[in-house]
Amino acid sequence: MADVNRGNRPLSPHLQVYRPQLTSITSILTRITGNALLVAALMTVWWFLAAATSEEYFQFANGFVTSWFGDLVMFLSVWALWYHTLAGIRHLIWDNAMMLEIDRAEMLGWLVVIGSGLLTIFTVIVV
Repeated sequence: MADVNRGNRPLSPHLQVYRPQLTSITSILTRITGNALLVAALMTVWWFLAAATSEEYFQFANGFVTSWFGDLVMFLSVWALWYHTLAGIRHLIWDNAMMLEIDRAEMLGWLVVIGSGLLTIFTVIVV
């Protein structure tokens, strides 16, 4: 029989009530960076195809890739690559049933966030 009291109960926690944890935010950010890396990869492939097509088309594509927007996309893709790599390592650790305690899982999350920022700065300065 159907529950007639359904309207009086909350169905799920709402965003105003629920406080996201670092692990959930980093998990969502891993998915976002994976998709963002596809955009950067497509832009790079477009640049290579333009180089193989003609001089004029390459100048157009190169102008876009080396513009402030292209530089921003490439800088963020370096960060996304480091973030996605470190988050993947974190998941490999979790797949081996290690560091699953709340404090250690949060520590790994902070290591991914801070480590990706530091490695991005190191990559941009050195390379």
